[in-house]
Amino acid sequence: VQLQACGGGLVQPGGSLRLSCAASGSIFSISAMGWYRQAPGKQRELVATISSGGTTNYQSSVKGRFTISRVSAKNSVYLQMNSLKPEDTAVYYCNVKYGITDLYNLWGQGTLVTVSS
Repeated sequence: VQLQACGGGLVQPGGSLRLSCAASGSIFSISAMGWYRQAPGKQRELVATISSGGTTNYQSSVKGRFTISRVSAKNSVYLQMNSLKPEDTAVYYCNVKYGITDLYNLWGQGTLVTVSS
């Protein structure tokens, strides 16, 4: 099973983008789905996650601007990004945590978001 992310691109400050991520097959016992990002020269960081029960968690810098959602039946996760800032520029990766007794990570290939005028 692979995760396929898309929706990145070049956008001006204040603009919006919607990232999508879908699994190529079935994933069982999903604990959470989420988005992480990695800016040039920096470590990968959590952006937002959504649990199997729908509980969301956001990095403080994106609260109120980004919204994570999921369609469980499609093993898909989305990230609506509004009021984008240059500091949001990064490669965004989708992530799925799954498993019963142990948790495993599945990562998408990354999609580049560039916020620039």
